[in-house]
Amino acid sequence: MNLTEIVRHRHSCKAFDATRQIPATEWAHIKNLLVNAPSAVNSQPWRFIIAQSNEGRTRILKGMSSPRFAHNAVKVKNASHTVVLCARKKLDDVHLEAVQEAEDQAGRYALPDIKTTVVNMRNLSVNAYRENGTEAEWLARQVYLALGMLLLGAATLGIDACAVEGFDVEALDQELGLIETGHTAVVMVVLGYRAPDDFNAALPKSRLLETLVLTEI
Repeated sequence: MNLTEIVRHRHSCKAFDATRQIPATEWAHIKNLLVNAPSAVNSQPWRFIIAQSNEGRTRILKGMSSPRFAHNAVKVKNASHTVVLCARKKLDDVHLEAVQEAEDQAGRYALPDIKTTVVNMRNLSVNAYRENGTEAEWLARQVYLALGMLLLGAATLGIDACAVEGFDVEALDQELGLIETGHTAVVMVVLGYRAPDDFNAALPKSRLLETLVLTEI
């Protein structure tokens, strides 16, 4: 299956087969996608919490106790894995230094001047968002870059997925201890394999015409 076919085949899975689990070999690829996701100025302002045990699912479901989230709670109960994508609320110096140290160890700086330029550019970006009061929003947007990579990567592996924003953020942050670490849950992805009653799998994909969404200049 080529990339075009994969994109057309993937869909937001509405019902998961509780009897099927993602093999460990395939899940290793999913984790690799998350670790290598792109982010602005390589900021990597995230934490990914993975629930694959019954205990883990129960904790995630603490953020879906309201009836308004029941349709998403069923997905978490039956899916093989759930990933909660969390963003830092701010980039403190400890995190920025860790990013720089990782870049050093990876050998990204051929010359000291290059390192200085990269670090200065990153600091300028971070400070700009701090000063205009949109740092948390900017960091949350980075999580959606990882989300896109995760959804497409899962599809290439034949794994079904559904992005979920319908949950109680405050309750989940409390349950997962995110408040203490300076993170917040932004979105989650439920992954596994579609059940026979996944109605969305049988429906034709509906997208606006290319002429309405693409402009070539």
